[in-house]
Amino acid sequence: MIQIKTAIITGASSGIGEATAKQFARGGWNLVLTARRKEKLESLKAQLERDFDQKTFILQQDVRETDSGDVLVNFLRESNIKPDLLINNAGLAVGASPIQQGMIDDWERMIDTNIKGLLYVSRAISALMIEQGFGHIINIGSIAGKEAYPGGNVYCATKHAVEGLTKAMRMDLLPYGIRVGQLAPGAAETEFSLVRFKGDQTKAAKVYDGFKPLSPADIADALWYMANVPPHVNINDILIMPTAQASSAYFNRKTNS
Repeated sequence: MIQIKTAIITGASSGIGEATAKQFARGGWNLVLTARRKEKLESLKAQLERDFDQKTFILQQDVRETDSGDVLVNFLRESNIKPDLLINNAGLAVGASPIQQGMIDDWERMIDTNIKGLLYVSRAISALMIEQGFGHIINIGSIAGKEAYPGGNVYCATKHAVEGLTKAMRMDLLPYGIRVGQLAPGAAETEFSLVRFKGDQTKAAKVYDGFKPLSPADIADALWYMANVPPHVNINDILIMPTAQASSAYFNRKTNS
């Protein structure tokens, strides 16, 4: 009998989270999807259950709430779900100002989502995984967590924190057999730039001028690989970039191929 696994994906209503939900449903996994936008979650749930016939549970929540992890665990217990995998995908960049012109509200949104939100969810889910005796956590980092670039200051700092947390979580959870890893994308065409530039479509589009960025499906493929290696294998870190990108700020913008 084939064991059906269950993945939790935060920030699942669009972009990388949505593509990953589709990839895992296609691969036969059940899903627990969380995000702030309930209507998008409901639409995605209907699509996944129609197209792939996999159980999909949705929970509207904002990971920035201090009890977000506990609420998620309570939801899992009430639904009798034992998660095999947590993908900490919820995150964002807001603004691209130099440090001396930075907006504190933008800083708070990034810190509260990218660091605190990941912590709130990871704390609760890792405790649950220890209790159940198995589990795997993958954090979505960024090239911005390995390098810095002009105007990236606080966003880069939050993703550097994700990299550090991933390494420390790996050590903390090692005695319990809980696997931990990070997937760090380079330039990927999602809602990322539209959010960063606060809805300015012209500025967002310019980010990808002259080259072909990663798609959400490209990242979902890599996550699928990380999640499906044999149990004795842990992928600590994957840095995935477009062919046209060599560093956080160095691109070949001569081709769209």
